Amino acid sequence: MSDFLAVCAVLLPTVAVGLLFWFIMRAIIRSDKTERKVLAKYEAEERARRGM
Repeated sequence: MSDFLAVCAVLLPTVAVGLLFWFIMRAIIRSDKTERKVLAKYEAEERARRGM
């Protein structure tokens, strides 16, 4: 049982950092996608307002 706990103790930091990286990258990609969607909507409204 002690070997199992040692293996878990060694792998836990790597898994935790990997999950943290994944959540951060997911948040960045989602915010970029949302920003592009909002900008496209704003530009469409401006084009419609100017009659372009």
